[in-house]
Amino acid sequence: MYSGPLVFTQVMSFMPLRNFHQCVKKYQGNFSVKSFSCLDQFRVMAFAQLTYRESLRDIEACLRSQSRKLYHMGIRGKVSRSTLAEANETRDWRMYADFAHYLIDIARKLYMDEPTVLDLEQTVYALDATTIDLCMSMFPWASYRQNKGAIKLHTLLDLRGHIPTFIHISEGKLHDVNVLDILPLETGAFYVMDRGYTDFFRLHAITRASAFFVIRAKSNLKCRRMYSHAVDRDTGLICDQSVLLSGRFPSRDYPEKLRRVKYHDAETGKTLVFLTNNFTLPALVIAKLYQQRWQIELFFKWIKQNLRIKRFYGTSENAVKVQIWIAVSVYLIVAIIRKKLNIQASLYTILQVLSVSIFERTMINQLLTFHDYITETTDNDNQLNLFTDYSGH
Repeated sequence: MYSGPLVFTQVMSFMPLRNFHQCVKKYQGNFSVKSFSCLDQFRVMAFAQLTYRESLRDIEACLRSQSRKLYHMGIRGKVSRSTLAEANETRDWRMYADFAHYLIDIARKLYMDEPTVLDLEQTVYALDATTIDLCMSMFPWASYRQNKGAIKLHTLLDLRGHIPTFIHISEGKLHDVNVLDILPLETGAFYVMDRGYTDFFRLHAITRASAFFVIRAKSNLKCRRMYSHAVDRDTGLICDQSVLLSGRFPSRDYPEKLRRVKYHDAETGKTLVFLTNNFTLPALVIAKLYQQRWQIELFFKWIKQNLRIKRFYGTSENAVKVQIWIAVSVYLIVAIIRKKLNIQASLYTILQVLSVSIFERTMINQLLTFHDYITETTDNDNQLNLFTDYSGH
Protein backbone atom coordinates (compact mmCIF):
# COMPACT_ATOMS: atom_id res chain seq x y z
CA MET A 1 0.00 0.00 0.00
CA TYR A 2 1.35 3.43 -1.01
CA SER A 3 2.12 5.56 2.05
CA GLY A 4 3.73 8.55 0.35
CA PRO A 5 2.50 12.15 0.17
CA LEU A 6 -1.09 13.15 -0.55
CA VAL A 7 -2.14 13.84 -4.12
CA PHE A 8 -2.50 17.54 -3.26
CA THR A 9 1.05 17.61 -1.87
CA GLN A 10 2.35 16.02 -5.06
CA VAL A 11 0.56 18.62 -7.18
CA MET A 12 2.00 21.47 -5.12
CA SER A 13 5.48 19.95 -5.38
CA PHE A 14 5.56 21.23 -8.98
CA MET A 15 5.50 24.81 -7.65
CA PRO A 16 8.89 26.53 -8.02
CA LEU A 17 9.05 27.58 -4.37
CA ARG A 18 12.17 29.67 -4.80
CA ASN A 19 10.42 31.88 -7.35
CA PHE A 20 7.31 32.05 -5.19
CA HIS A 21 9.25 33.28 -2.17
CA GLN A 22 11.01 35.86 -4.36
CA CYS A 23 7.63 37.25 -5.42
CA VAL A 24 6.41 37.34 -1.81
CA LYS A 25 9.59 39.10 -0.66
CA LYS A 26 9.33 41.66 -3.46
CA TYR A 27 5.92 42.85 -2.22
CA GLN A 28 6.57 42.12 1.50
CA GLY A 29 3.65 39.73 1.54
CA ASN A 30 4.60 38.14 4.88
CA PHE A 31 5.35 41.43 6.63
CA SER A 32 4.01 41.28 10.22
CA VAL A 33 2.29 37.95 9.46
CA LYS A 34 2.50 35.64 12.48
CA SER A 35 0.54 32.74 11.05
CA PHE A 36 -1.16 31.81 7.77
CA SER A 37 1.62 32.87 5.44
CA CYS A 38 1.27 33.74 1.75
CA LEU A 39 2.23 30.15 0.92
CA ASP A 40 -0.62 28.94 3.14
CA GLN A 41 -2.95 31.35 1.38
CA PHE A 42 -1.86 30.14 -2.06
CA ARG A 43 -2.26 26.46 -1.13
CA VAL A 44 -5.70 26.97 0.43
CA MET A 45 -6.88 28.91 -2.63
CA ALA A 46 -5.35 26.26 -4.91
CA PHE A 47 -7.25 23.60 -2.96
CA ALA A 48 -10.44 25.61 -3.50
CA GLN A 49 -9.76 25.74 -7.23
CA LEU A 50 -8.95 22.04 -7.57
CA THR A 51 -11.97 20.86 -5.58
CA TYR A 52 -14.51 23.43 -6.87
CA ARG A 53 -15.29 25.09 -3.52
CA GLU A 54 -18.02 27.71 -3.84
CA SER A 55 -17.46 29.94 -0.79
CA LEU A 56 -15.15 30.71 2.12
CA ARG A 57 -17.44 28.76 4.44
CA ASP A 58 -17.23 25.81 2.05
CA ILE A 59 -13.41 25.96 2.05
CA GLU A 60 -13.27 26.17 5.85
CA ALA A 61 -15.67 23.26 6.40
CA CYS A 62 -13.86 20.95 3.98
CA LEU A 63 -10.37 21.64 5.30
CA ARG A 64 -11.39 21.45 8.96
CA SER A 65 -12.96 18.06 8.31
CA GLN A 66 -9.49 16.94 7.20
CA SER A 67 -7.56 18.84 9.88
CA ARG A 68 -5.16 15.94 10.51
CA LYS A 69 -3.99 16.14 6.91
CA LEU A 70 -3.38 19.90 6.73
CA TYR A 71 0.24 19.59 7.88
CA HIS A 72 0.90 16.98 5.18
CA MET A 73 -0.70 19.33 2.62
CA GLY A 74 1.89 21.96 3.51
CA ILE A 75 -0.66 24.21 5.24
CA ARG A 76 0.83 25.37 8.52
CA GLY A 77 -1.55 28.15 9.56
CA LYS A 78 -5.02 27.71 11.01
CA VAL A 79 -7.66 27.77 8.29
CA SER A 80 -10.65 30.02 8.95
CA ARG A 81 -12.83 31.96 6.57
CA SER A 82 -12.09 35.25 8.35
CA THR A 83 -8.33 34.76 8.08
CA LEU A 84 -8.54 33.77 4.42
CA ALA A 85 -10.88 36.68 3.65
CA GLU A 86 -8.49 39.14 5.29
CA ALA A 87 -5.52 37.71 3.42
CA ASN A 88 -7.34 38.02 0.08
CA GLU A 89 -8.39 41.58 0.87
CA THR A 90 -5.04 42.93 2.08
CA ARG A 91 -2.17 40.99 0.49
CA ASP A 92 -0.93 42.47 -2.76
CA TRP A 93 -2.32 40.60 -5.78
CA ARG A 94 0.77 41.50 -7.81
CA MET A 95 2.93 38.87 -6.11
CA TYR A 96 0.57 36.16 -7.40
CA ALA A 97 0.55 37.78 -10.84
CA ASP A 98 4.36 37.75 -10.92
CA PHE A 99 4.41 34.12 -9.82
CA ALA A 100 1.95 33.22 -12.59
CA HIS A 101 4.36 34.77 -15.09
CA TYR A 102 7.18 32.54 -13.77
CA LEU A 103 4.89 29.56 -14.40
CA ILE A 104 4.11 30.87 -17.89
CA ASP A 105 7.83 30.87 -18.72
CA ILE A 106 8.20 27.29 -17.45
CA ALA A 107 5.12 26.05 -19.32
CA ARG A 108 6.10 27.69 -22.61
CA LYS A 109 9.53 26.04 -22.52
CA LEU A 110 7.94 22.65 -21.85
CA TYR A 111 5.53 23.04 -24.78
CA MET A 112 8.16 24.26 -27.25
CA ASP A 113 8.16 20.86 -28.96
CA GLU A 114 4.39 20.86 -29.51
CA PRO A 115 3.29 20.99 -33.18
CA THR A 116 3.10 24.55 -34.45
CA VAL A 117 -0.06 26.03 -35.91
CA LEU A 118 -0.37 25.09 -39.61
CA ASP A 119 3.31 24.02 -39.48
CA LEU A 120 4.48 27.64 -39.37
CA GLU A 121 7.91 28.47 -38.03
CA GLN A 122 6.59 31.62 -36.34
CA THR A 123 4.69 31.72 -33.06
CA VAL A 124 0.96 32.32 -33.46
CA TYR A 125 -0.98 34.17 -30.76
CA ALA A 126 -4.72 34.68 -30.41
CA LEU A 127 -5.84 37.87 -28.67
CA ASP A 128 -9.29 38.32 -27.17
CA ALA A 129 -11.15 39.31 -24.01
CA THR A 130 -13.95 37.75 -22.00
CA THR A 131 -16.36 39.56 -19.71
CA ILE A 132 -17.13 38.26 -16.21
CA ASP A 133 -20.39 39.73 -14.91
CA LEU A 134 -20.49 41.05 -11.35
CA CYS A 135 -23.18 42.46 -9.09
CA MET A 136 -22.84 46.25 -9.08
CA SER A 137 -23.98 46.61 -5.47
CA MET A 138 -21.31 44.17 -4.24
CA PHE A 139 -18.52 45.18 -6.65
CA PRO A 140 -19.00 48.97 -7.02
CA TRP A 141 -15.43 49.42 -8.30
CA ALA A 142 -16.09 47.22 -11.36
CA SER A 143 -18.04 49.77 -13.40
CA TYR A 144 -19.48 48.52 -16.68
CA ARG A 145 -22.97 49.82 -17.33
CA GLN A 146 -25.40 51.90 -15.35
CA ASN A 147 -26.83 49.04 -13.31
CA LYS A 148 -24.33 46.32 -14.07
CA GLY A 149 -20.79 45.56 -12.98
CA ALA A 150 -18.18 43.46 -14.77
CA ILE A 151 -14.49 42.88 -15.28
CA LYS A 152 -12.67 41.89 -18.44
CA LEU A 153 -9.99 39.26 -18.77
CA HIS A 154 -7.78 40.27 -21.72
CA THR A 155 -5.69 37.29 -22.77
CA LEU A 156 -2.98 36.59 -25.32
CA LEU A 157 -2.93 32.84 -25.93
CA ASP A 158 0.01 30.98 -27.43
CA LEU A 159 -1.75 28.49 -29.71
CA ARG A 160 1.12 26.03 -29.28
CA GLY A 161 0.12 24.35 -26.04
CA HIS A 162 -2.69 26.83 -25.30
CA ILE A 163 -0.59 28.70 -22.75
CA PRO A 164 -1.75 32.22 -21.79
CA THR A 165 1.30 34.46 -22.16
CA PHE A 166 -0.28 37.81 -21.32
CA ILE A 167 -3.27 38.55 -19.06
CA HIS A 168 -4.67 41.94 -18.16
CA ILE A 169 -7.63 42.36 -15.79
CA SER A 170 -9.60 45.56 -16.28
CA GLU A 171 -12.97 47.15 -15.64
CA GLY A 172 -15.71 45.93 -17.94
CA LYS A 173 -16.02 49.28 -19.71
CA LEU A 174 -12.43 49.28 -21.01
CA HIS A 175 -12.55 48.79 -24.78
CA ASP A 176 -10.64 45.77 -26.06
CA VAL A 177 -8.55 47.80 -28.50
CA ASN A 178 -6.84 49.73 -25.67
CA VAL A 179 -4.98 46.57 -24.67
CA LEU A 180 -2.90 46.86 -27.85
CA ASP A 181 -1.09 49.75 -26.13
CA ILE A 182 0.36 47.45 -23.44
CA LEU A 183 0.63 44.24 -25.45
CA PRO A 184 4.19 42.82 -25.59
CA LEU A 185 5.14 42.38 -29.24
CA GLU A 186 7.44 39.62 -30.49
CA THR A 187 9.33 40.09 -33.74
CA GLY A 188 8.09 37.74 -36.45
CA ALA A 189 5.09 36.45 -34.48
CA PHE A 190 1.48 36.43 -35.73
CA TYR A 191 -1.30 38.10 -33.74
CA VAL A 192 -4.77 36.91 -34.71
CA MET A 193 -7.62 39.20 -33.65
CA ASP A 194 -11.30 39.85 -34.18
CA ARG A 195 -12.55 43.09 -35.75
CA GLY A 196 -13.07 44.64 -32.30
CA TYR A 197 -9.33 45.39 -32.33
CA THR A 198 -9.50 47.46 -35.50
CA ASP A 199 -7.45 50.58 -34.90
CA PHE A 200 -5.09 51.29 -37.76
CA PHE A 201 -2.70 53.42 -35.73
CA ARG A 202 -2.22 50.59 -33.24
CA LEU A 203 -2.05 47.98 -36.01
CA HIS A 204 0.69 50.00 -37.65
CA ALA A 205 2.64 49.76 -34.38
CA ILE A 206 2.61 45.97 -34.84
CA THR A 207 4.05 46.42 -38.34
CA ARG A 208 6.74 48.79 -37.04
CA ALA A 209 7.67 46.09 -34.48
CA SER A 210 8.31 43.65 -37.40
CA ALA A 211 5.42 41.44 -36.29
CA PHE A 212 2.37 40.29 -38.25
CA PHE A 213 -1.36 40.52 -37.63
CA VAL A 214 -4.42 38.85 -39.09
CA ILE A 215 -7.65 40.66 -38.32
CA ARG A 216 -11.19 40.42 -39.59
CA ALA A 217 -12.13 43.58 -41.51
CA LYS A 218 -15.17 45.65 -40.64
CA SER A 219 -18.00 45.86 -43.15
CA ASN A 220 -17.46 49.61 -43.68
CA LEU A 221 -13.80 49.25 -44.67
CA LYS A 222 -12.80 51.68 -47.40
CA CYS A 223 -9.73 50.90 -49.45
CA ARG A 224 -8.25 51.25 -52.93
CA ARG A 225 -7.17 48.11 -54.76
CA MET A 226 -3.60 48.16 -56.06
CA TYR A 227 -3.21 44.61 -57.32
CA SER A 228 -5.20 41.35 -57.44
CA HIS A 229 -3.50 38.00 -57.04
CA ALA A 230 -4.77 34.77 -58.60
CA VAL A 231 -6.72 32.47 -56.25
CA ASP A 232 -8.18 28.98 -56.43
CA ARG A 233 -11.90 29.50 -55.90
CA ASP A 234 -12.43 25.80 -55.22
CA THR A 235 -10.74 26.33 -51.84
CA GLY A 236 -13.25 28.98 -50.77
CA LEU A 237 -11.03 31.93 -51.61
CA ILE A 238 -12.75 34.76 -53.45
CA CYS A 239 -9.97 37.31 -53.80
CA ASP A 240 -6.45 38.16 -52.63
CA GLN A 241 -5.62 41.84 -53.05
CA SER A 242 -3.00 44.38 -52.16
CA VAL A 243 -4.77 47.55 -51.04
CA LEU A 244 -4.22 51.02 -49.64
CA LEU A 245 -6.60 52.42 -47.08
CA SER A 246 -8.71 55.37 -48.22
CA GLY A 247 -10.22 58.04 -46.06
CA ARG A 248 -8.45 60.80 -44.19
CA PHE A 249 -7.79 59.11 -40.85
CA PRO A 250 -7.22 55.44 -41.87
CA SER A 251 -4.75 56.43 -44.61
CA ARG A 252 -2.92 58.67 -42.13
CA ASP A 253 -2.81 56.03 -39.38
CA TYR A 254 -1.72 53.21 -41.70
CA PRO A 255 0.08 54.69 -44.74
CA GLU A 256 1.52 51.38 -45.98
CA LYS A 257 -0.18 48.78 -48.15
CA LEU A 258 -2.23 45.95 -46.67
CA ARG A 259 -3.34 42.57 -47.90
CA ARG A 260 -7.08 41.93 -48.21
CA VAL A 261 -8.22 38.29 -48.36
CA LYS A 262 -11.87 37.39 -48.92
CA TYR A 263 -12.94 33.86 -48.02
CA HIS A 264 -16.20 31.93 -48.07
CA ASP A 265 -16.55 29.41 -45.25
CA ALA A 266 -18.59 26.50 -46.60
CA GLU A 267 -19.28 25.10 -43.12
CA THR A 268 -20.91 28.26 -41.74
CA GLY A 269 -22.02 29.78 -45.04
CA LYS A 270 -20.33 33.09 -44.09
CA THR A 271 -18.13 35.24 -46.28
CA LEU A 272 -15.29 36.79 -44.30
CA VAL A 273 -12.79 39.51 -45.17
CA PHE A 274 -9.36 39.55 -43.52
CA LEU A 275 -6.62 42.17 -43.37
CA THR A 276 -2.99 41.31 -42.81
CA ASN A 277 0.43 42.88 -43.20
CA ASN A 278 1.96 39.57 -44.31
CA PHE A 279 2.41 39.20 -48.08
CA THR A 280 4.37 35.92 -48.18
CA LEU A 281 2.01 33.26 -46.81
CA PRO A 282 -0.58 31.74 -49.15
CA ALA A 283 -3.99 33.38 -48.95
CA LEU A 284 -5.61 30.15 -47.78
CA VAL A 285 -3.18 29.96 -44.83
CA ILE A 286 -4.20 33.50 -43.82
CA ALA A 287 -7.83 32.37 -43.75
CA LYS A 288 -6.96 29.23 -41.79
CA LEU A 289 -4.98 31.29 -39.30
CA TYR A 290 -8.07 33.28 -38.44
CA GLN A 291 -10.01 30.07 -37.89
CA GLN A 292 -7.45 29.17 -35.21
CA ARG A 293 -8.61 32.22 -33.25
CA TRP A 294 -11.51 30.13 -31.99
CA GLN A 295 -9.05 28.30 -29.74
CA ILE A 296 -9.09 31.27 -27.38
CA GLU A 297 -12.90 31.15 -27.27
CA LEU A 298 -12.61 27.51 -26.20
CA PHE A 299 -9.97 28.52 -23.64
CA PHE A 300 -12.31 31.09 -22.06
CA LYS A 301 -15.15 28.58 -22.01
CA TRP A 302 -12.87 25.98 -20.43
CA ILE A 303 -11.56 28.16 -17.62
CA LYS A 304 -15.04 29.47 -16.79
CA GLN A 305 -16.31 25.90 -16.50
CA ASN A 306 -13.34 24.42 -14.65
CA LEU A 307 -11.82 27.20 -12.56
CA ARG A 308 -13.53 29.24 -9.85
CA ILE A 309 -13.58 32.68 -11.48
CA LYS A 310 -17.34 33.21 -11.83
CA ARG A 311 -17.99 33.15 -8.08
CA PHE A 312 -15.59 35.15 -5.97
CA TYR A 313 -14.63 34.66 -2.34
CA GLY A 314 -14.22 38.42 -1.77
CA THR A 315 -15.71 41.63 -3.15
CA SER A 316 -12.72 43.99 -3.25
CA GLU A 317 -10.66 44.51 -6.38
CA ASN A 318 -7.61 43.00 -4.65
CA ALA A 319 -9.49 39.85 -3.59
CA VAL A 320 -10.88 39.31 -7.10
CA LYS A 321 -7.46 39.68 -8.72
CA VAL A 322 -5.86 37.36 -6.14
CA GLN A 323 -8.42 34.68 -6.97
CA ILE A 324 -8.03 35.06 -10.73
CA TRP A 325 -4.22 34.95 -10.68
CA ILE A 326 -4.15 31.92 -8.40
CA ALA A 327 -6.71 30.25 -10.69
CA VAL A 328 -4.42 30.93 -13.66
CA SER A 329 -1.47 29.56 -11.66
CA VAL A 330 -3.39 26.34 -10.94
CA TYR A 331 -4.15 25.98 -14.67
CA LEU A 332 -0.44 26.41 -15.45
CA ILE A 333 0.69 23.98 -12.73
CA VAL A 334 -1.65 21.32 -14.14
CA ALA A 335 -0.32 22.04 -17.64
CA ILE A 336 3.25 21.64 -16.33
CA ILE A 337 2.36 18.35 -14.61
CA ARG A 338 0.76 17.05 -17.79
CA LYS A 339 3.91 17.71 -19.79
CA LYS A 340 6.52 16.65 -17.21
CA LEU A 341 4.76 13.35 -16.49
CA ASN A 342 3.94 12.81 -20.17
CA ILE A 343 0.23 12.37 -19.44
CA GLN A 344 -1.96 11.95 -22.52
CA ALA A 345 -5.23 12.91 -20.82
CA SER A 346 -6.64 16.40 -21.40
CA LEU A 347 -6.39 19.15 -18.80
CA TYR A 348 -10.14 18.84 -18.26
CA THR A 349 -9.82 15.14 -17.43
CA ILE A 350 -6.84 15.74 -15.14
CA LEU A 351 -8.73 18.38 -13.16
CA GLN A 352 -11.78 16.15 -12.83
CA VAL A 353 -9.66 13.31 -11.45
CA LEU A 354 -7.77 15.58 -9.07
CA SER A 355 -11.00 17.07 -7.73
CA VAL A 356 -12.06 13.71 -6.25
CA SER A 357 -8.61 12.40 -5.32
CA ILE A 358 -6.97 15.32 -3.58
CA PHE A 359 -6.79 13.64 -0.12
CA GLU A 360 -5.73 10.22 -1.39
CA ARG A 361 -2.26 8.71 -1.03
CA THR A 362 -1.65 7.56 -4.58
CA MET A 363 1.22 8.22 -6.93
CA ILE A 364 0.01 11.00 -9.18
CA ASN A 365 1.44 9.53 -12.38
CA GLN A 366 -0.48 6.29 -11.74
CA LEU A 367 -3.62 8.20 -10.82
CA LEU A 368 -3.58 10.15 -14.08
CA THR A 369 -2.62 7.24 -16.35
CA PHE A 370 -5.68 5.57 -17.73
CA HIS A 371 -5.93 2.04 -19.12
CA ASP A 372 -8.83 0.02 -20.42
CA TYR A 373 -8.85 -3.22 -18.52
CA ILE A 374 -10.37 -6.31 -20.19
CA THR A 375 -11.21 -9.27 -18.05
CA GLU A 376 -10.12 -12.43 -19.83
CA THR A 377 -12.12 -15.60 -19.24
CA THR A 378 -10.56 -19.00 -19.81
CA ASP A 379 -12.06 -22.45 -19.69
CA ASN A 380 -10.71 -24.22 -16.65
CA ASP A 381 -11.83 -27.84 -16.16
CA ASN A 382 -10.73 -27.72 -12.53
CA GLN A 383 -13.36 -25.13 -11.64
CA LEU A 384 -16.63 -26.46 -10.26
CA ASN A 385 -19.82 -25.54 -12.06
CA LEU A 386 -22.40 -24.39 -9.53
CA PHE A 387 -25.26 -25.50 -11.77
CA THR A 388 -24.02 -29.05 -12.29
CA ASP A 389 -25.69 -31.75 -10.31
CA TYR A 390 -22.85 -34.00 -9.10
CA SER A 391 -25.18 -36.44 -7.39
CA GLY A 392 -25.87 -38.07 -10.75
CA HIS A 393 -29.46 -36.81 -10.99
